[in-house]
Amino acid sequence: MGVTGPSGPVMDRDEADRALARLGAEYEAIETSLLALQDHAGRRLLEGAELTGTTKERWTSAEASITLLWAYFDAYTDALRSAREIRSRRRWSSREDLVELTELLRGAGITVAGSTTATANAPTLAGTGKLSERFSLAALVDRMNELYASSLDMVVTADAVWSALPARIDLLAAELQRTRTLAHSVGVRPGEHPSGDDLERITRTLTTLRERVVSDPLAFWVPAQGSSAPGGGRPDTTVYDREARALEEVRREIDAVLTVRQDAEARLVKLRDVLSRADRTLAEARSARGEVLAKIAASEVPAVSGPPTVLQEQLAAAAEYRRHAQWHRLSPLLEALEEKAEDELLRARESLSAVTQPLAVRAELRGRLDAYKAKVARHGLAEDPFLVERYDAARRMLWSAPCDLRVAEEAVLRYQRAAAELLSPRVPEQGGPHDRADRRGPDA
Repeated sequence: MGVTGPSGPVMDRDEADRALARLGAEYEAIETSLLALQDHAGRRLLEGAELTGTTKERWTSAEASITLLWAYFDAYTDALRSAREIRSRRRWSSREDLVELTELLRGAGITVAGSTTATANAPTLAGTGKLSERFSLAALVDRMNELYASSLDMVVTADAVWSALPARIDLLAAELQRTRTLAHSVGVRPGEHPSGDDLERITRTLTTLRERVVSDPLAFWVPAQGSSAPGGGRPDTTVYDREARALEEVRREIDAVLTVRQDAEARLVKLRDVLSRADRTLAEARSARGEVLAKIAASEVPAVSGPPTVLQEQLAAAAEYRRHAQWHRLSPLLEALEEKAEDELLRARESLSAVTQPLAVRAELRGRLDAYKAKVARHGLAEDPFLVERYDAARRMLWSAPCDLRVAEEAVLRYQRAAAELLSPRVPEQGGPHDRADRRGPDA
């Protein structure tokens, strides 16, 4: 190590042998990597594809880098071969051999010439105006590692997108075609049904998406945050996922239409039954209103409207749609009609309840009067003149027509109070024949 040459301390034989062994191992690793890159499916696809956009720009640079990589590797191979030849001259290398080896292995005497196209497009030489560079073997390895990493990243990224998206798009397109055929069979067509328009839009979007993915795969790549490994990231499936969800929604709509086709007749029969019950309930309410007005002296009995003709018209339209197999029109109409029919039946029942409410009140008052009469009889007071008088007055009001419910209710309450008074316990010394007369009041 005491001898000094142009590249610093001259290596001894052991140092030279260790350096050659290390360089030989590096040579094997670099050659293996370059051959793998050369045979990579993504690189072959990039060479044969009609690229656009970001992918075209990056592949132009990567292709130039790969060309330079092989030029660098050839220079590395020549330098390593020359070093091995110098070392093999003698078993015990001379000082001149060691100086030459040191200069070759440590010095920056390796000249690499690149083509004009390669040096113009490669990221390391672009814009420098140089057609060749000088390296040490260590610097040459670093440069090859740099170019290899950037080239591999580009190739792996493009291959990942091409492996993930086109096949999925094709599967979705096949499902789309099946859905379009099924939609056409049930009358869901563009311009006639929103789902038909959606199918056309999805078709156009998938066609455009596939063309863009094939020509510019790097436009559909999301790099991983903080990752420096080649191909770190994932394909961007945002557009694909959105159209897949849209197609799923259309499929559900088509399934609903198919369901309508299968059970349309049963649903129409049920609809007719519900509307018929609503009509009968309204007719019963109108009849009951006449009875109430004749039997009850009340002005607040609500009027009963007739059945809405629009529902019958829509029901007829639904039957017409079914007759002409217009399932896409029948589906939403049936859903709306089913809801409206149930609402109409509920309205009819509420009208009947409102109209017959006075009769229910009268029936409740009659039941209450008879219940108190039975209670009085159980206590042996059925023949009490005062109670008989109050009972007869209330009964006349409740069984007369028209019945004034307010007056009748007051009469029933008077009978209840009188009965309760007679049935309540009394203190013997305070009771007497005159006490009852006093409690009857002036209207006894």
